Amino acid sequence: MLAYWFLFLVPAFAALSEKPSSLLRGRFAISWLLIWSLLTILIGLRYQVGGDWYNYLRRFSSMQYMTLSQFLQYGIDPGYGLLNSFAAELNWGIIGVNVVSAVLFSLGLLTFCRQQPRPWLALLVAIPYLVIVVGMGYTRQGVAIGLAMLGFVALARRSNIGFVFWIILAATFHKSAVVLLPIAILATTEKKIWTAFWVTVAFAATYILLLQDSVDRLITSYVEAELQSQGAIFRIAMNALPAILFLALRDSFELEPLERRLWSWLSLFALGLVILLVVSPSSTAVDRMALYFIPIQLFVLSRLPDALARKNISGSAVVFGVIAYSASVQFVWLNFATHAYAWVPYNFYPLQAL
Repeated sequence: MLAYWFLFLVPAFAALSEKPSSLLRGRFAISWLLIWSLLTILIGLRYQVGGDWYNYLRRFSSMQYMTLSQFLQYGIDPGYGLLNSFAAELNWGIIGVNVVSAVLFSLGLLTFCRQQPRPWLALLVAIPYLVIVVGMGYTRQGVAIGLAMLGFVALARRSNIGFVFWIILAATFHKSAVVLLPIAILATTEKKIWTAFWVTVAFAATYILLLQDSVDRLITSYVEAELQSQGAIFRIAMNALPAILFLALRDSFELEPLERRLWSWLSLFALGLVILLVVSPSSTAVDRMALYFIPIQLFVLSRLPDALARKNISGSAVVFGVIAYSASVQFVWLNFATHAYAWVPYNFYPLQAL
């Protein structure tokens, strides 16, 4: 468990002393290269950590000799399937798959964090759930979320093409990422008809290639089976709270019109998932969908100190509040979550598999 708290304390101490700035939007500073390495090592070299560890091990055994056409034929996410094939060819094993996945996930996460005025605070918010639970437990969807965050950065920079590229790439690791594609249409502030046309074409093509043959299986697996996730309401509420804060205070956030529009829509979708959770027969399906909206937590909570400072509320006090809130999330999850046993204790590959 010490590894998880070390991972938390690094950005926590940095967040206490950082000042809001936009200077980190350029090249990676050495401190961020070090944190990228730390995340890659702890996520990629975990051993028998995560609720799906053995499922991924079985997947590796079954996919290592398959071809791209077979991945598509059997409804296997082709990006993740090819990664397994390459890792087997190079004799890297599942650890190699996890390390490459960790590189991609961490790159997306840190790039996104560095676009925020308080990047260390954004990273801190990500540690308890996005990094520890998703990054170390849901490998495929973790990569998809990391790539989606690169998409959000591209969209904030007015690159619809970049956004669509990253989301389609994310969908090759977890098909469900395609649900994010329409956001390019909703967030755009210019050439709306043209954007709607080509994004719709991209969505249709991606659906046909990746999802069409899997829809029936997904419906059977999640909806008809009525799979339920314990704690789904709390995880969805973790997105809903910052979504409400953003919608209530968005005039206090210093944002370009496109960014304000983007995060307004994402906040509305996050709140919509609360309603969907109530009416859906499968909380698991809604829970997994909500993972793509976790970046709302990073975006809003890292900007909240400066937004509230404009209302004469101490920014330093809000930073302490965000740190305390994040620490409580991590403490509760590690000590009381139903499946925490799959994460505790943390095992490190070179020390556990010699």
